[in-house]
Amino acid sequence: MTGATGKLAVVTGASTGIGFELATLAAKDGYDLIVVANEPLIASAADDFRQFGTQVSAVEADLSSIAGVDQLLDAVQGRPIDVLIANAGIGTGGPFLEQDVADWRHSVDTNVTGTVYLLQRVLQAMVARNEGKVLVTGSIAGYIPGAFNAIYNATKAFVDNFTEALRNELKDVEGVTLTTLMPGATDTEFFARADMLDTGVGQDENKADPAKVAQDGWSAMLDGKGHIVSGLINKLQVAAAGVVPQAILADRHRAMAEPGSGED
Repeated sequence: MTGATGKLAVVTGASTGIGFELATLAAKDGYDLIVVANEPLIASAADDFRQFGTQVSAVEADLSSIAGVDQLLDAVQGRPIDVLIANAGIGTGGPFLEQDVADWRHSVDTNVTGTVYLLQRVLQAMVARNEGKVLVTGSIAGYIPGAFNAIYNATKAFVDNFTEALRNELKDVEGVTLTTLMPGATDTEFFARADMLDTGVGQDENKADPAKVAQDGWSAMLDGKGHIVSGLINKLQVAAAGVVPQAILADRHRAMAEPGSGED
């Protein structure tokens, strides 16, 4: 059985959070799915997507490695990818000098190396046939020096900048669009996984709804927009990042991301 559209969407980081919500939207719109995450939970997430009557394949793979991305691409079995949602990402909170090399390198390799390699491989095929849509999850964090989450913010700065450059390279290619979704703090498992639950941002009860963020990104992608900053406050933060000195932005980030900053 195939989905109503007969088209295929690949969604990375789809086991929870924004990726899960994006995969749900794709399933609701009739896309067949290949969903990917680096944890067994992706199998149960796939069952949730199947309720919409579409064909779903789950892949458990580590997208920080070239081999992991190749494992995902092998699962596609040569079928054209109509939509790619490159959402996988990992945060590493806390003082950088205290982090294990393996931990921060895993973040860099997942957020940067794996994402770039996946985009190159999929976009090559899309450009060759003049058809396809890509949505990449960047972040407004890429505009802010991320004291006590330095690696994550720096990798998102790369993603935001890289996709803007790549979009320019593709501007004369008919039928192919690349959209960057840039949310702010969102109510997902990110903060637990990044060991940031004791921080101000981790304990903030006003984080964005991942379903709303996903809808913003999905709609922008379908409309062929270049990028979308999800949420009015986040739009204001991005605007401020262009005029506020970087040292002040780093201090502001420290106030919300330093370990213990969420304690009374």
